[in-house]
Amino acid sequence: MSLDTPTLLEALNAPTTIPIIPFKDGQVDFAAHAKNIDYLMSHNYLDNGRRRVISVAGTSLIHHIDLVDQTRIFDETGRVMGSDGVLMSAIVPNPLGDAARLIEEQAQLQRPPDVYLVMPLTGIGSPEGTYETFMEFGERVGNACGARLLYYFRQERDREAVIRLLIDSPHFVGVKIGTGVADVAPFVEGVGDNAMVIWGIGDRSTNGVEMGARGHTSGTAVLCARAADEINNAQRRGDYAAARAVEAVLDGLEEIRFRNGRVYNYAAVVEAMHLSGFDDIEGGEGGPFNPRVPASVAEEIRCTIEPLLAYH
Repeated sequence: MSLDTPTLLEALNAPTTIPIIPFKDGQVDFAAHAKNIDYLMSHNYLDNGRRRVISVAGTSLIHHIDLVDQTRIFDETGRVMGSDGVLMSAIVPNPLGDAARLIEEQAQLQRPPDVYLVMPLTGIGSPEGTYETFMEFGERVGNACGARLLYYFRQERDREAVIRLLIDSPHFVGVKIGTGVADVAPFVEGVGDNAMVIWGIGDRSTNGVEMGARGHTSGTAVLCARAADEINNAQRRGDYAAARAVEAVLDGLEEIRFRNGRVYNYAAVVEAMHLSGFDDIEGGEGGPFNPRVPASVAEEIRCTIEPLLAYH
């Protein structure tokens, strides 16, 4: 049975864990992906028995695989998760018709996603077009299959249009902030009780949470699930010093991932998985546009992950 919207939103006040998609011989390695999902599900350190949230999203390279594989990756993820977690599908709405059909197909899976993260491309439309188009898009997939949608906010000029969308559309239930801390307060104030504001830029999230965001997005949890969970546990009990202490352990790896326009956002996690020596996760061979990192960067990663291994 699908979660009702209030239960879903409460569950999203947690790390949204985003495992990389592993590749072998240039193809998605679905068996390795299932292994990574099993790791995340079996290593849940969230307090009070809370559900693990998993999304195969931007860090995973979901936008670099074809539509058939996109649906299959969520089918495989859902089969491993069962009803114990919250599954967030990630959709690039370009072309828009393909995006709608993806949601409609995924809604028919044996274990369908609970929520869909809409990840617009930037620089290809106006704020007015953003509002009008996504209002219509929400109506289509919301009415056709009961889809609940999150908007991934990456274009600062669209702020007022997106706030209006979150207020006016019953199908857009939240926003992930992908710009910076300065945008958290305007969204929290602007949407009020109409939608949830989630931090969407990695585990270093406490500044955003103090401004009113809830939950965060973790691209490192597939390596060290406990770190993301402990950050969220501390934030929820108001112990921001404890949250920042764990963030400091992650800081070196996050710096490498986000340097130079996120050049190693995916590849640094893959390298860390290989260097960790853990046999319950699979990094794969590198993905489209994302080969393995240079030897000098691999050595940096080796040094930064040493204190992280205890959080596996």
